[in-house]
Amino acid sequence: MRKSSPLIVDPLIRKTDYIKPEAAFSIFGDTPYVTFLDSSQACSRLGRYSFLGIDPYMTVIFRQGNIEIITSSGIKRLKDNPFNFLKNTFDGCKREAKPGSMPFLSGCAGYFSYDLRYFCEELPRINRDDLALPDFVLSFYDVIIAFDLVGRETYISSSGLPEADSRLRSLKARARLDDTEEIIRNRRYEAVESCKYAESLSSTAAGPASGFSFESGLSRRDYIKAVSKARSYIRDGDIYQVNLSQRIESDFSGDPLLLYGVLRSINPAPFSAYLDCGDFKVLSSSPERFVKIEDRYIETRPIKGTRPRGGDLRSDTAMRRELSRDEKERAEHVMIVDLERNDLGRICAYGTVRPSELEKVETYATVMHLVSTISGRLSDGSGIIECLANCFPGGSITGAPKVRAMEIIEELEPVKRGIYTGSIGYVDFSGDADLSIVIRTMVLKGRKAYMGVGGGIVWDSDPGKEYQETLDKAKALLEALNIVKRTGAQVTGAQ
Repeated sequence: MRKSSPLIVDPLIRKTDYIKPEAAFSIFGDTPYVTFLDSSQACSRLGRYSFLGIDPYMTVIFRQGNIEIITSSGIKRLKDNPFNFLKNTFDGCKREAKPGSMPFLSGCAGYFSYDLRYFCEELPRINRDDLALPDFVLSFYDVIIAFDLVGRETYISSSGLPEADSRLRSLKARARLDDTEEIIRNRRYEAVESCKYAESLSSTAAGPASGFSFESGLSRRDYIKAVSKARSYIRDGDIYQVNLSQRIESDFSGDPLLLYGVLRSINPAPFSAYLDCGDFKVLSSSPERFVKIEDRYIETRPIKGTRPRGGDLRSDTAMRRELSRDEKERAEHVMIVDLERNDLGRICAYGTVRPSELEKVETYATVMHLVSTISGRLSDGSGIIECLANCFPGGSITGAPKVRAMEIIEELEPVKRGIYTGSIGYVDFSGDADLSIVIRTMVLKGRKAYMGVGGGIVWDSDPGKEYQETLDKAKALLEALNIVKRTGAQVTGAQ
């Protein structure tokens, strides 16, 4: 059967008065299936743009082979392979990327769970799926508010989708631009005041994370036992390293929007995000990129190697020097760089994959990391769907060799990771995409906050130090919870 031509998407774009992304988010943050891709640590290279997707015309929820499509007409259900479904969806709409324009003006945003890996590789299914989260939630947006943080510019785009007729689509898009701009104009003042409140809370001392009440799926003893088992696999030659994690949880029934405002203030990161996924919310302050695709070029930035921040400039400098000279950390990092080069080699033109940065130390609010950048040019026929099928999940949060490491993760971790160590970001109808690695992230479901934390295990790993590293990585999340919990605000939004 002859394949139909794709719908050409040409969104209307309007420059409007500049408003900070966090202020715009406070206006629209309580709308269903909103996505805020928030470069709260703004820099020209990693975090120049932030995006706010509102009022999706279609939300797709995938769970173990079952696809649920939510539109204004109702809910449609079908069964399909996730990559087949996504490829058909993106083949149905195309946008021509214009030089100098914002990278995300149409398409979808949301998350891909770590457990989507079952559709990438043949893997055992051992650990419990107690949270029963979808394998992905993707919302396709008619209206996207885009922020250039360097140029201090705000744009509103609307495609007019899902209207099929081009004339009616244009009329709808123009009306959506008018409505969105008016809402921002009318609520700007209260939005700014809301952000000031979150920032004022963030300036208060939260107390150490260790003083905050939380529970772990693994006790310190059990985590150390799991590290020892992982080291035995390394000794026997099964793997070179494996990323081992635990999940911690805490009671929480406060305002998720306020919690996110506090988190982004105390732990700014280039890949922060807030996702409303219906009956649960996702709050992320990730420093790590999984992949970025722009104009047929792909880039990944694995993080491997961690130290806590020092209490002052002198100790901070000492920690930085120690990390950059640590042979264990550097060897572990190089292994992951090689793994990522191999993954990109599956989808890139021969000879184009190469590292452009190696073992750079980057500092964040509570920790510092070793980071490298590997890039390449996509081969003909390859795009974001082929990238997901061949490279997902990221090697920095699995181990090497990748498949065997994931098998060991399944054995040693008692519950499924869900969103943790998956990806959050956008996929534009132009073919461009930007996806993070989901770390430093919490899921709010019911009256609980769930946080995955982990680290890379090699033969030289000290089990006790590895356990402490997981708590260091949870520090900002726990402090944000502590701050909001002390306000005593109780709302239904976290339910």
